[in-house]
Amino acid sequence: MANATPGVRPVTPHFSSGPCAKRPGWSPENLKSAPLGRSHRAKVGKAKLKQAIELTREVLEVPAGYKIGIVPASDTGAVEMALWSLLGPRPVTAIAWESFGEGWVSDIVKELKLKDVTTLKAPYGELPDLSRVDPASDVVFTWNGTTSGVRVPNADWISTTREGLAICDATSAAFAQALDWAKLDVVTFSWQKALGGEAAHGMLILSPRAVARLESYKPAWPLPKIFRMTKGGKLNEGIFEGETINTPSMLCVEDYLDALGWAKSIGGLKALIARADANTRVVADWVAKTPWVDFLATDPAIRSNTSVCLKVVDPAITALPADAQAAFAKALVGAIEKEGAGYDLGHYRDAPPGLRIWCGATVEASDVAALTQWLDWAFAETKSASSKAA
Repeated sequence: MANATPGVRPVTPHFSSGPCAKRPGWSPENLKSAPLGRSHRAKVGKAKLKQAIELTREVLEVPAGYKIGIVPASDTGAVEMALWSLLGPRPVTAIAWESFGEGWVSDIVKELKLKDVTTLKAPYGELPDLSRVDPASDVVFTWNGTTSGVRVPNADWISTTREGLAICDATSAAFAQALDWAKLDVVTFSWQKALGGEAAHGMLILSPRAVARLESYKPAWPLPKIFRMTKGGKLNEGIFEGETINTPSMLCVEDYLDALGWAKSIGGLKALIARADANTRVVADWVAKTPWVDFLATDPAIRSNTSVCLKVVDPAITALPADAQAAFAKALVGAIEKEGAGYDLGHYRDAPPGLRIWCGATVEASDVAALTQWLDWAFAETKSASSKAA
């Protein structure tokens, strides 16, 4: 007999890890104040961009001495600007435990071709030994592994007396996890992640130590225009006041302002973190009573509260070859998408086969709870179909 389909669907079945779900109550009407057809250099455009920077500082609780800039090419562009502009004068410790961290390691070693590089790596679901980070080196790491569901539990492993810079890709952590600003010199993220903004715009936050590096060090390699943050050996302050290097979308700026306004209205960073934690607790409670699934990260202390990654642990499925396990996970996700009960739940292409559920603050806990019912239904349906095919 066929499995009975659940009686409730998520109101908003969007669980992608980027671009992420829009904030509750979002409507295109919220963007009617966007100065479309106007120059971003006009007074109105510059005011909007500066407001985006100021609200970012307020909601993220960024210290007053840190510079905040809107930069091209999403989080990737922000990270690349930091790597190409700041690395070189010191040894580098590059840390990776998932695909995006692996990408930064590759850029540092293969593209920048830096020689004095120590790489610390761990498989999906784990963290490397962070105590091995040399405080005399620059360190590059992701705060939250978007494709593994593993985050650093804190920044205690970063020395308060470090000589190097701490460069942090925080794109799936910002607005959902508490960042230790005193330990971070460069922080990057994009609008499309935790606040459900639109793609293509990155944010770059620099500590006074990072600014000092920019003004005292000139890389041996040429920098393209969109990477240049200094003029005449001094920081280009305009970038950090809304005078963007290239042309931003004023529609996307308005959308980001709307998301920041919503975040502020519900109680700011504390409330955003609480919502993400509540969503993740729904998943954790379901996993605890569900024998066929488990977290990819076995240690609760390092589990993400945004990009929640799960693995299928049913013995009948784990006994299958790796490609068959991946096909099973794909079929499970496809069954839910076909019913319109949840979209973009599949594992990242380089990650172990399984599920990835975005649980950031723009998602409602009631929708996560409804989704878990559909996951149970889809597992039973997919396992039954797999057994018949065998």
